[in-house]
Amino acid sequence: MTQVLTIPYSSDLLVATGQSPEALEQELRFWLAVKLFELRRLSLGKAAEMAGMDKLRFMDELSRSEVPVINLADDQIQDELRNA
Repeated sequence: MTQVLTIPYSSDLLVATGQSPEALEQELRFWLAVKLFELRRLSLGKAAEMAGMDKLRFMDELSRSEVPVINLADDQIQDELRNA
């Protein structure tokens, strides 16, 4: 089931960003997905889905945005290093 989220914005935002409404909405969707991924509220797959991208493209965009693709907590990193 698809839900719709509406975020009101003025036309000034379109002028300031120089984007079309569609491009701005796609960018906002992407950054919302990124933030929820960073906060560990969404998995990589779900965040990619929210952004309207496949996982590989989402991972590439994360990398370009300098957002770590591997999102492990400190204790998880320690476990991985112990098991390596």
